[in-house]
Amino acid sequence: MTMWSAPSQLYLAIEAVDMRIGIDGLSQRVQQSLGQAPCDGSAYAFRNKTGTRIKVVIWDGTGVWLCLRRLHKGRFVWPQSHDSVCTLSHQEWQWLTTGVDWTRLSAQANGAWRV
Repeated sequence: MTMWSAPSQLYLAIEAVDMRIGIDGLSQRVQQSLGQAPCDGSAYAFRNKTGTRIKVVIWDGTGVWLCLRRLHKGRFVWPQSHDSVCTLSHQEWQWLTTGVDWTRLSAQANGAWRV
């Protein structure tokens, strides 16, 4: 059972946030820091400094969802970038939320590697 329909796009905010921030504060970050409209049908994910928790904000047309996920072991693999935001495919999102290194899905083979 799904609580919301699949978002049109999945965005990860690169910079860590204070997990005490709620819907309004995260929506404001989406608008000001990421330059996106928080009510555009996309999902926006934020992580804490240690990488053990993520919060997701999704506006669905009639209201907003705020979801929290915490890993008991390990850390969420987050992109390292100079950009403020990164987009993910739905498959990458599934891997990320389970705590698996989703960046390995599209890892390029090392052409110089020899046996």
